[in-house]
Amino acid sequence: MAKINLLPWREAYRQEKKKEFIGIIVVVVIVAGLLAYLWSAGVQSSIADQNARNRVLKTEIAALDEAVKEIRELREKREELLARMRVIQDLEGTRPVIVRYFDDMVRAIPDGVFLTRMQRQGQVIQLEGIAESNNRVSSFMRNLDESDWFKAPNLSSVTASPAYGEQANAFRMSVRTSVPEGHVSEEQQEEN
Repeated sequence: MAKINLLPWREAYRQEKKKEFIGIIVVVVIVAGLLAYLWSAGVQSSIADQNARNRVLKTEIAALDEAVKEIRELREKREELLARMRVIQDLEGTRPVIVRYFDDMVRAIPDGVFLTRMQRQGQVIQLEGIAESNNRVSSFMRNLDESDWFKAPNLSSVTASPAYGEQANAFRMSVRTSVPEGHVSEEQQEEN
């Protein structure tokens, strides 16, 4: 039988398989590296897109916050203006009433009585004055009580005041203001 040496052929075959294996490993590593790079690039692109969207949302939210702030300021200004308008309307509406109070006060003061001080706080008017006698003070109180514009006169003190005459008295009293039920101001009549 002839002797054939198969070792070099086997060795060559092993070397060839080894080169194929190394080639496949290199290709797999390159493909895996390429896929990892593509995946990483995709993730980075998604993150960048999301960050861009977040920036847009932040700028829009900031613009909306400014608009909301401006709306609040406008509402506050509106409320202030409405409050001022109410005060002005109240003053305009009560202007004729104040004239009526003074007119009725003048009519209620009898001869021999004069007022030195008159102060209004809310619905109460504090009066100080001088009267020739106690009867004049009583007459003044009756006149105020009979008036439609005043009610509940209350005398707080009467003191002798000889500087103004023998029977002269200084007095202090308070009276509440009221508006008759049937009273309609001139401005309200004009509006209707």
